Amino acid sequence: MPESLQDRLVVAISSRALFDFEEENQLFEGEGADDQAYMRLQQQRLDVPAKPGVAFSLVQKLLAFNASGQAPRVEVVVLSRNDPISGLRVYRSAQAMGLPIQRGVFTRGRSPWPYLKPLNAQLFLSANERDVRDALAAGVPAARVATQSAPASRAHPDEVRIAFDGDAVLFSDEAEQVFQRDGLDAFQHHERRRALEPLPPGPFKPLLQALHLLQQDRSVAMRIRTALVTARSAPAHERAVRTLMAWNIEVDEAMFLGGLPKGEFLREFQPDFFFDDQLGHIASASQHVPAGHVASGVSNPT
Repeated sequence: MPESLQDRLVVAISSRALFDFEEENQLFEGEGADDQAYMRLQQQRLDVPAKPGVAFSLVQKLLAFNASGQAPRVEVVVLSRNDPISGLRVYRSAQAMGLPIQRGVFTRGRSPWPYLKPLNAQLFLSANERDVRDALAAGVPAARVATQSAPASRAHPDEVRIAFDGDAVLFSDEAEQVFQRDGLDAFQHHERRRALEPLPPGPFKPLLQALHLLQQDRSVAMRIRTALVTARSAPAHERAVRTLMAWNIEVDEAMFLGGLPKGEFLREFQPDFFFDDQLGHIASASQHVPAGHVASGVSNPT
């Protein structure tokens, strides 16, 4: 029978999100960009393992769900604008770091996002904003990694820790539109009136759902711990909680911060990755933890 990824959590990731290729990338995208020079540099460094990138810890821990002798639960696929020669270095770096990554698509400068659908990807992480926006428009949870983010903490080797913003990430931006149009009082009134009405799903509900299913697997030592980290506060908190209840999805922690900067709270939670739709929150978070911008909703016009 042909191989299938149907029953796996599939994470597609660009080479720059997985490894630190910032120096090499200056030749690829910087002033006087030269893809031939980029290819030559990568070829010269084939035997030099790249350093871990922003999403390395997340990928490493998720792959630990693939227990020996059992069907894989997680598949990580490199989906990159790199050329195939540079892809060799990606594979060699993954092997040197102990990452069992087998599949990859390398498109030499062309957008790779169309391959997300045949991969059945539930997450796409890239440093390219256009690719992320195209993936989101196609219905795939996607985020542009903040490549200068602080590295993930090593304090929780047996837990995958992931934090999510609420509006425009886990939930739709319905309420955020009210807030931006009419202000805080109108937002609070809107959410109080609709406290029993679940919010429509946002772009990252499928990922949270997939993680919730993975969380039920007790056959491996690795665990998942999730957090909702939102600028909401009482009384608008109730609709967010009731929405998760209606979806039959649990999160382990919820922080209703009422507009406080999120960075220091995330520093204490120590996630392997944090997703938010607002660049200001990403700037605050990335000082402490790996973070990715979700270019969706009213805060991110096309």
